[in-house]
Amino acid sequence: MKIYCPYVGILWKRRLIVLYKEIFRKSIHLCSCFVPLLLRLAYKTTIGLLIFAAAFYTLTQVLALHGKKVPFVSDITDMAARERDRGKFVLGPLTLVLGILLSALLCPQKAAAVGILALAFGDGLASLAGKFLGNLHIPYTGGKTCAGSLMCFVAIFVSSFAVLQRADAALVIALCGMLIEVLPLKDFDNILIPLLLGKLAQYL
Repeated sequence: MKIYCPYVGILWKRRLIVLYKEIFRKSIHLCSCFVPLLLRLAYKTTIGLLIFAAAFYTLTQVLALHGKKVPFVSDITDMAARERDRGKFVLGPLTLVLGILLSALLCPQKAAAVGILALAFGDGLASLAGKFLGNLHIPYTGGKTCAGSLMCFVAIFVSSFAVLQRADAALVIALCGMLIEVLPLKDFDNILIPLLLGKLAQYL
């Protein structure tokens, strides 16, 4: 005889919602992998679009805080927002654009590509691996997992090697990227990962 427990059903439903939101949110991260190509094809236009995106998103968030929703943009933000962001300025998309923009402006294109791809694949896939495979948590990191950190290292190593064609440089960049990602920085790792790793790639 099977016994149905409503509490268990609710827990599974909430977990599925969290996973769906994480997949949706990180799919935006993964889409940023196209930015290095756009920078090569039309650098000034891409920079202008990034600046516009940051300014427009900031405006939509200010309007949302005053109870005014912007069609489509507000819907996407609500779908991607974490529980901690409810009723607040959702920083994730803004820091994502700012991180990409700063790395593009302050680093040579190849180095910027390393930083942007590290953000797209390293941070993006780390979060998904942590949610799906992460049973072993790392202390004092705000919930980061060993599976997520390992995925971050592998993703950054592969993407950095693809750009630089140097295993030693890719290894150093991947180690640094993993250390940055594991810190409890919330959304500000979106700025630090592409900028610092881009600068490191430039130095190497």
